[in-house]
Amino acid sequence: MTTTNIPAWPLTDEQQQIIKLCKEFAAKEIRPRGREVDEADVVTPVDIFEKAAAIGIGDFMIPEEFGGGGMTDVFTQCLVQEELCWGDPGIGNLVCSNGFFSDPIMVLGTEEQKKRWLTPLTGPGAPMTSLATTEPGSGSDAASIVTSATRVEGGYHINGQKAWISNAGAAEFYVVFAKTDRTKRSAGVTAFLLKKDAPGLTFGEPMKKMGQRAIVCREMFFDNVFVPECDRLGAEGQGFYGLMGTFDISRVVLGAAAVGAARAAYEYALDYAKTRRQFGVPIIEHQAVAFRLAEMATRIESSRLLVHHAARVIDAGGDARGIAAMAKLTASEAAMFVTHAAVQTLGGWGYSREYPVEQWMRDVKLEEIEEGTSDIMKLVISRNLG
Repeated sequence: MTTTNIPAWPLTDEQQQIIKLCKEFAAKEIRPRGREVDEADVVTPVDIFEKAAAIGIGDFMIPEEFGGGGMTDVFTQCLVQEELCWGDPGIGNLVCSNGFFSDPIMVLGTEEQKKRWLTPLTGPGAPMTSLATTEPGSGSDAASIVTSATRVEGGYHINGQKAWISNAGAAEFYVVFAKTDRTKRSAGVTAFLLKKDAPGLTFGEPMKKMGQRAIVCREMFFDNVFVPECDRLGAEGQGFYGLMGTFDISRVVLGAAAVGAARAAYEYALDYAKTRRQFGVPIIEHQAVAFRLAEMATRIESSRLLVHHAARVIDAGGDARGIAAMAKLTASEAAMFVTHAAVQTLGGWGYSREYPVEQWMRDVKLEEIEEGTSDIMKLVISRNLG
C-alpha cells in the first residue's frame, strides 16, 4: 500500500520543476533538522529560510513583475506546501510564510504598494514577514478584534495588542488588522502595512507551543504606532474582505501542509510495519495493523483530492468559502488521525522522542486550530450549503 502523490490534474513543466526542487530541499535540508528545531523550542531556523529564499522556494508565488517566480495559482502553492511539510510541518510552513503576507497585498494593495512591499521579498536575502490578526480575546472570530486605528494628521495611530503572531519579532514586514470603527464588526476592520522598527511597536517573549516550534510566536503591543495613509491596504473597512479572501487561500494551503505531514507519518509507519516483527511475522501481516494502514492511506488520498479541487475553484475565480473550509477540515483531521495511527503502529517506540511520529502528531494539531478551528470550519460549511 502506497499513496500515489500524483495530482489529479496535469502539471506544467514549471510545476514539475518546482515540485522536484521542493522534494530535494525537503529531504536534504528540512527533514534532517526537524528534531533539532523541535528540541530547541523557540529558535527560528533562519538559515533554512535563507537557503530556501536563495533558490527561489520562498518567492515562487510572487508575480514575475515584482521579481518573483510568477506561479501565483493556489494549486501550485498546494503542491509546494505538501512537499515541504512532508519534510517537517513547522519548517515547511516557515519556508513559505511570505506567501501568507503577500496574499492580502495582492487582494487589496495598489500597484505602488505591491511594488514597494513585494519586490523586497524576492531573491536571496528576503526578509521574513508576518500577518497580525489574532488577539487575546479574538481568535477565529476575526471581526471581534479590538485593536484600534485612529485617524491623525497624515495617517493613523494604532493601539492594542495581538497574540500568537507567527514570526513576530523575527519578521521585518507586517500586515496588521485593526478597527477604524469600533462600533462595527467586520465593516470596521482595516488592514495596514508596517515595519518592525515602527516607533511604539514592541514584542513579548516567545510563546511556549505544543508543536511547529520552527515558527516562533509572540505577542505584539501597539502604543500609538503611526502608520502613514499610504500604508493602509484598501479603503477603511475593507480589511475584513481582504482577510476572508486570504483565509480561503491560506486554509487550502494549510490543508496541503496537513496532507504532507500525514504522508510523512504514513510512510514512516508503513516502513516500520514491514520490518518490525511480532509473533514471528512482520506486523503488517497482522490484520489490525494492515487495516489501520489502509485507512491512513485512504484518508490521505481523499484529503489531497479535496485540497486540489478547492485550489482549482479559487484559481478559476469561484466562490471558495465552503470548499476551502471543507478542504482544511478534512485534511487537518485526517492528518491528526494519521499521525495518531502512526504512533499507535509504532507502539512504545511511537511514544518515544527517538522517533519523529510523536513530534508530527503534535505538529499537525495546529492545523485543526489555526486559520479557524474545526468547529469554525463546520460553521462556515453549514452557512455555505447549496
